[in-house]
Amino acid sequence: MPTLLPRRARRLVIAVLATALALPGVPATAATPREPAAPQLTWSDCQDGFQCSTAPVPLDYDQPTGAQVQLALIKLPAPDPAKRIGTLFVNFGGPGASGLQRLRERGKWPWLFSAELRSRFDVVSWDPRGIGNSTAVRCFDTEAGQQAFFGAFPEMPGDPSGEAPFYAASKDLADRCGQKAGNILQHVSTANTARDLDLLRRAVGDQKLTYHGISYGTFLGAVYANLFPDRIRAMVFDGSMDFVGSATGHDGTGPTVPLDTRQDVPRGIADTFDQFLKQCTAAGPDCAFSSGDPKAKWTAITARAKQGPITVQGADGPETWTYSGIINTAGDLSDLRGWPDIADLLQRLYNAKNTVARLSAATGEQYTSNRTEAFNAIQCTDSDVPADPAIYSRYAASEDQRVPYFGRIGALDMMSCAYWKAKDTDRYTGPWNRWTSAPILVINNRYDPSTPLHGAQDGAAELARAKVFVTDGFGHSSMYAPSTCTEQVKRNYLIAGTFPAAGKTCGLDANPFVTG
Repeated sequence: MPTLLPRRARRLVIAVLATALALPGVPATAATPREPAAPQLTWSDCQDGFQCSTAPVPLDYDQPTGAQVQLALIKLPAPDPAKRIGTLFVNFGGPGASGLQRLRERGKWPWLFSAELRSRFDVVSWDPRGIGNSTAVRCFDTEAGQQAFFGAFPEMPGDPSGEAPFYAASKDLADRCGQKAGNILQHVSTANTARDLDLLRRAVGDQKLTYHGISYGTFLGAVYANLFPDRIRAMVFDGSMDFVGSATGHDGTGPTVPLDTRQDVPRGIADTFDQFLKQCTAAGPDCAFSSGDPKAKWTAITARAKQGPITVQGADGPETWTYSGIINTAGDLSDLRGWPDIADLLQRLYNAKNTVARLSAATGEQYTSNRTEAFNAIQCTDSDVPADPAIYSRYAASEDQRVPYFGRIGALDMMSCAYWKAKDTDRYTGPWNRWTSAPILVINNRYDPSTPLHGAQDGAAELARAKVFVTDGFGHSSMYAPSTCTEQVKRNYLIAGTFPAAGKTCGLDANPFVTG
């Protein structure tokens, strides 16, 4: 007769084997034996129909009863509790963007959250750990010091001559954060934010998570889906990513290929810029850059800028534009609301009569939050990246040959990660295909400069249960590319779990250059 293990021991062996042998298509759970208690939320009015609260969560989930961090939350309550399904958690992307600020700004945009959608859910966002009003990554002693640093930060170099100062400033930022930010740097991975999100789900009383992740928020959603695959009611990924490519690179290429190069962001920018020129031409007089041949004019502007910076008249006086500055601005195509301003600038550059030999001081972007510090703290923790600056220089050159004008952006846009020292040992690197309790809806614009469609399709294929819906439009995610049709597709799925019919398509509401 075989020797039988005691019942308790058999259960333990079965549990260990189930974990060790987890396969695609097999349900799994990520509950831990020391799962912390859900925080108690006390909501209070914080103007304009919003409510705010704070939630204490563990700094380190390996020590769930130890030190805590504070999360700041904001809620737009459903107007009729009788119709309410539950809570829709929203992450607006980044990483580094304030969920509190963005829900205030965008929570009532009809093409993003229609009245019909808001009638069925409390819409909740939050500043994830490391960001904004939550326990945050702080790399400067004062806001004035922060603004002075970023105000003098060199622009991303459009040619090799600007690489040395850009690299030096990127290293300076990494060093400052390492010296001043404290132990929060070891605990800001997206995996820990996903664990926070599960506590927030429990805190609002939802048995399963309803979630809308935009851009980086799709990476957070994918991590959550694989840590807690049995706790999903509905998830929308909007402007989605290649999750393997982002975390480790396919076939382990993370340490040898820059992050956005392996995501092929340059091709996404270039394809969207082609659409920018086509839509400008179609808009005629409504687009400032439409006269003549916009593509030929663009070629002339960039060739001229390589010879020396161009001076144009701006709203506040003369502006000096280098080749690098022009490329970086022209490639910033995520938000369709900014396209008319880009067209206006390009026309002014084309009309400019002279170049100047002396550069004005780089102004950069004035920051009033910790968005850049938080972006690096989270992204550099989550992703494998090269540590050798020479690798970035080589890819900047080869990518500029492969994707003219915009290739270097994908090689250099996360340069501080090359020098980042802090690591979060709890970061998530896969597997990405655990069987989820509900299928995931992936929405992507056909021409997206930040999350190209091919990356969204690759990411969806990495998940166990995901379907892709393509909007025939341009810009980054449905947040920046208004489509009431796409919002209805999203709404039907979030409310009733209904996916769009085969063959259904959606377009944008309007040409971005045409108003009224």
